Amino acid sequence: MTARALPDAAEVLAGLWRDGGLPAQALERVRLHGTEPVLPSSFALGTALASGVAAAALAAVEVGRLRGGATQTVEVGLLDAALESACHFTLDGRTPAMWDKLSGLYPCGGAAGAAPGHVRLHANFAHHRDGALALLGLPPGALTERAAVADALRRWPAEAFESAAAARGLVAAALRTPEQWRAHPQAAAVAALPRVDIERIADAPPRALPPIAPHAPPLQGLRVLELTRILAGPVAGRTLAAHGADVLLLNSPRLPNIEALAETSRGKLSAHVDLDSEAGRNTLRELARGADIFLQAYRPGSLDRRGFSAAQLASLAPGIVCVSLSAYGHAGPWHDRRGFDSLVQTATGLNVAEAVALGGEQPRALPVQALDYGAGFLLAFGALAARWRQAHEGGSWRVRVSLAGVGHWLQGLGRLPAATWPAPDFSRVMELGASGFGTLAAVRHAARLSHSAVGYARPAMPPGSHPAAWPAR
Repeated sequence: MTARALPDAAEVLAGLWRDGGLPAQALERVRLHGTEPVLPSSFALGTALASGVAAAALAAVEVGRLRGGATQTVEVGLLDAALESACHFTLDGRTPAMWDKLSGLYPCGGAAGAAPGHVRLHANFAHHRDGALALLGLPPGALTERAAVADALRRWPAEAFESAAAARGLVAAALRTPEQWRAHPQAAAVAALPRVDIERIADAPPRALPPIAPHAPPLQGLRVLELTRILAGPVAGRTLAAHGADVLLLNSPRLPNIEALAETSRGKLSAHVDLDSEAGRNTLRELARGADIFLQAYRPGSLDRRGFSAAQLASLAPGIVCVSLSAYGHAGPWHDRRGFDSLVQTATGLNVAEAVALGGEQPRALPVQALDYGAGFLLAFGALAARWRQAHEGGSWRVRVSLAGVGHWLQGLGRLPAATWPAPDFSRVMELGASGFGTLAAVRHAARLSHSAVGYARPAMPPGSHPAAWPAR
């Protein structure tokens, strides 16, 4: 692979800032430090992740300035942002397993005339695991082993299994090369969308935010209603909480979660609301009326059917900022397809590109969940840029980011030559504290502000620990 010159991280940040429509002079107050490579990858992970963290932090400062907050400088290290994106944490000294035993990449095809290829499964949730097993004709449950899955997939062409899984609402991805992805119609749709799509969707008067003390966290009292589970959406909400926002995370009492919830719930209130009940929907309507930002990562169309589309929310709560995450973008033939970071990496050629660049033949995942965390930081930035514009221009706003869009952006930042790097050292960036899940050691947020503390005023708590109500402000 021939490496292409990498853009300076400040240039990447400036591009995001222009997309957000925020005042250019604010960029003079950002300090990005460190050089690539920061992780064992051919992609500019530190550049992308640090620019996203810095954009969100600087936007928080600009929102705070509207309210009497200090004019602050922002500092972000490329390595710090990359380490934050590793989802590295321990609970009571134990490192939780991040993957189900059936999750991962499998050879497929080669039997019964099926063309050879690879498929990645995501089995961290039992219903996704059991759905894939049913499609393969295997017994559901935790007793089925990888060998049985591998043997069953030999009878499937990769893209045929991917399509059959998608038709059932399951999650799987066929492995593609970058060239194969670029030829796919969804790739063209993703390339045509902005990195952070910020759009005024309705008229509304400007909404004032309550004033804050000069050195208070810049988002103190900003109300964020979060309906997300993994991982990009929770990272967005946690980023806003790190700058002082009141983030109210809503979970269904009937849906499972993963242990990473302990890491991503720092700084948040956590309540149960059942949107399959009229009482739950009424509660959500009342909460939305008091929210500044409505952040959700439901499958496209799912909340619309419950009465909570962006247009419906703008009518319910004029001036609201509606923020949504999707796997593959809101246009194109895959606009409603489910997906996770690992699957989008596989489908869009990143795994093959990484393997080729690092001199191997086996497809290779990025060393951190860069699509999830990159999308989370961009969601937080977009939400704040829209909130800043709402205060100046009025209107209700919609912000959209996709995992595939982040991947497209990352691939456009250039490549690094193959090399060997030491394993990441987390000791310098860990914080230790009590949580509702046990003693939590986790990576601190990468941004630093010159006047306000950055961190989590509330400990991570399990779903349902708090009432579904806004705190007083």
